[in-house]
Amino acid sequence: MAGEAQADCLFCKIIAGDIPSTKVRETETTYAFRDINPQLPTHVLVVPKAHYPNAAALAEADPALAGEVLAEAGRVAEQEKVVEGGYRLIFNTGSGAGQTVFHAHVHVLGGGKLSETHLV
Repeated sequence: MAGEAQADCLFCKIIAGDIPSTKVRETETTYAFRDINPQLPTHVLVVPKAHYPNAAALAEADPALAGEVLAEAGRVAEQEKVVEGGYRLIFNTGSGAGQTVFHAHVHVLGGGKLSETHLV
């Protein structure tokens, strides 16, 4: 069921502390951690703690939580000091778009030259 932790979801396991991660920030509803395969010096994933398979499902089911995820992504960019140099927020939705973990998440990318090759 949407919103509930999924036993087979990598990000649900990270949020639960069953799989280690490098935490960047955490709120009551979101968790931000460093990507294990960074594409730029700053590459942080911001996920809702509630499980939704992708950004569209999250926005449809809980628009307020979708807004919290985006706001937290902005806070990560500020904390990582990439705001002035520019940064990207990327949601991949569906395997054809490169989504490999089917738990809604936004990539915060910055700290280097942003090019089309960094569309992870």
